[in-house]
Amino acid sequence: MARKRGVPAIRRSIAGSSQYRGRTVAGAVCAPELGELFHAEAGKGAFLNGGRLRVSATGELSRALLATGFGCVRARMRPDNFDYLPEITRRVQDIRRCGSAARDLCNVAAGRFDGYWEFALQSYDIAAGVLILEEAGGRVTDIGGGGDWPANGFIATNGTLHPALLDCFRR
Repeated sequence: MARKRGVPAIRRSIAGSSQYRGRTVAGAVCAPELGELFHAEAGKGAFLNGGRLRVSATGELSRALLATGFGCVRARMRPDNFDYLPEITRRVQDIRRCGSAARDLCNVAAGRFDGYWEFALQSYDIAAGVLILEEAGGRVTDIGGGGDWPANGFIATNGTLHPALLDCFRR
């Protein structure tokens, strides 16, 4: 990826996960430019550079900082985030776009963001980040609140905000 002079490439990340009998049991996400290594092992917690992670305690959508991505738009897939962006933007404090689904999930796990949603993801995009988020106390579902993610959209939150964010996708 070409960089503009003086602008650090902070969108890069390396993510990996290990599965056993269809479950992710270990995951790591590295953001080398930021000097950050997130990792988790099922049942043993989530960590950033050795320090334990916990999701935020934000309980109101109006105070929430969310993240999203727009791969679905580039792929011309439906639904896409632009279908929901105006409604969600009106209901939250702000929205960020980082460029890596794995890093966005880690930022929710670290309490930097309160939630994240996206469409058109693949399991390999998010497996490590999902384990890290869940081990930090977060929750993941599809946009209907079920378990068919990422095929039916993807919502990840601190857990407390999950019902309110799911409500944004009900029409």
